[in-house]
Amino acid sequence: MTLSARNSLRGTVTAVEMDGVMAEVVVELDDGQTVTSTITRDSAERLDLVPGDEISAVVKASDVMIDAE
Repeated sequence: MTLSARNSLRGTVTAVEMDGVMAEVVVELDDGQTVTSTITRDSAERLDLVPGDEISAVVKASDVMIDAE
């Protein structure tokens, strides 16, 4: 499948928490940073995500906001 998003981060799933219709997926990147994504439970089940899976976190955003306190 070809995607239009250009930000693809390779990593390893470290946790998948199912809660109702949603799932929270934590991915550890190669440099040790983590990315957390909230996806539908159906998507997490369809992808059969479990800790240890090697995946890509694909980021497509039209806005990124920065706040300096």
